[in-house]
This record gives sequence, C-alpha cells and structure tokens, in this order.
Amino acid sequence: MIELKAGEARLGLLPEVGGAISFWRRGNMSFLHPVADPHLVAQRGRAVGGYPLLPFSNRIADGQFRFEGQDYQLEHNFAGEDNTIHGNGWERRWRLDLLSDDSATLELDHMPPGDPVAQWPFSYRALLRFDLRECSLSIGMMIENTDTRDQPVGLGFHPYFPRHNGLRLGFSADSVWTNDDSHLPLLRVPAQGDWSFERMRDVEDINIDNCYAGWSRSAFLRWPRLGMSLTLEASEIFSHLVLYTPRQQPFIAVEPVSNMNDAFNRPGVGDGGVHVLHPGEKLEGHVRMTVATC
Repeated sequence: MIELKAGEARLGLLPEVGGAISFWRRGNMSFLHPVADPHLVAQRGRAVGGYPLLPFSNRIADGQFRFEGQDYQLEHNFAGEDNTIHGNGWERRWRLDLLSDDSATLELDHMPPGDPVAQWPFSYRALLRFDLRECSLSIGMMIENTDTRDQPVGLGFHPYFPRHNGLRLGFSADSVWTNDDSHLPLLRVPAQGDWSFERMRDVEDINIDNCYAGWSRSAFLRWPRLGMSLTLEASEIFSHLVLYTPRQQPFIAVEPVSNMNDAFNRPGVGDGGVHVLHPGEKLEGHVRMTVATC
C-alpha cells in the first residue's frame, strides 16, 4: 500500500487492487468507508474505499454489445449476475508511475491478446492521479485508445461514503432511470418526489441503485452530528450520477460517471454518454472532494 500525506490528512492507495483507495482520513474522521464486496471477486476480499470505473461504468447486459458491426462478448465479472460490471480497470494491477509526499500517478496498459480479451477486446492505456491536500482529494482519470480500431469508452469513480451520524445528501438532476429485475435501465422519469435530492435528505432508510442524468456535477454530503461536510465536484464529461444506498448497509456510493448504465446497448439514447475514441485519442475527467466543518 502507498500512503500519501498532507498535514493531518492521509490517503492509502492499493495499486495492485485495481488502483483502489484503501482509506482517506484526517485525524479521527474517515471520509470513505472501506467495503469488501464479495461480488467483486477480483478485489480478492480486500476492503476498498473507492475505485476507478473504466473503460465503462456500471452494467453491460449479459456482457454483450455490438459496435461498428461487430458483436462482442465480455466475461461475467460480478458474482451472482449475468451482466458485466464496471469495466476491467478495477480487476487489474496498476503500476506506480510518479510519487511524492502528497501525490501519486498510477498507470495501466491493457493490450489483448496478451491481456484478457474477454475483460475488454480493445487496447487502451489509463492513468489515475491522486492529489491530496489537508482538506481535499482530487482524482484525475485518463484513458487513451492505443488500439488500431475505434473503441467505445466511459469513465467513472466509485467512492463509498460512511452512512452514520445522520448523513444527509443533496444534488440536483433532471431525470433518473428506473431499473428492471436485472438492474438494467427501464424507464426514464423526472427526478421528482422520492427520486429528488434537490433538498438535502437523510439517507438512513433510502434504498436506491439507480442512474441519474442531467445532474449539476456537484453533490453535497453532511454528517450533522459530527459537524462535517463534503462537497463532490466532477468535470463536464461526468454527465451521469449513480446513487447506491443499500438498506441496512453502513455506506452509500455516490458515483460520478460519464455513461448511463448499459449505455453501449442504448444507441437510441442521445445523451447516453458513450465516447468513441479513434486510435490515439484520449478522454479525461476529474473529481474533487472537499471537506469542511459545518
């Protein structure tokens, strides 16, 4: 594990576990909640506080999609489901490229057929940069098409936040996708009523696992009993937000992502968020989380 330091802030990184974050804390306050998800088999039981999503976010139905006249079949990487989830960056070992006291850059090259074609059939290079400050954490992500063909891609980041001390959440969004029984998008509805977080809400008893579209690219979390707050801001490419608040679990996930769930199989959705990269082209995004007393 790599540990970054900035004043009293500490950040633990796990390059060999999908470039994941182990912890982010300052003093006695942990801003991320490490989760060992048995469904994510490639994490080998390690508890992680957040991890990158690339070259796509969330599910691809049955691991199948069609691109430029070619059909592709991905391996199932999420135990208990026939869908493929979250790309393959979280399944791979990343290399340490640059390191200082408060910053680290990790690198990953995926090059079939030497690397598993069933994880992803195209070659790419990815970078993750973490910059730690006393009161903030910035995460930069980049994916480059190193293949000789066009390829569809997406980006995202999956942080787990502690669900205690009356955690409240707020963000604005235009719409949200309801899910079918396979956790795939079904209907797009306005983000109103029980779907709305326009006014900050207590998330203790909320059970959501859905993708929002047209969000403001900023979300606000507050732990009122601790007098702490966190602001999450994402760059323009992260046009979707996946909210995961499993009932009776000690965490929630607020995931800024570029593509909607199962986007590669939804070409009719104009703002589905799939980016097609020509050989040599890159896609970049940034997420910044800032903490404060309140």
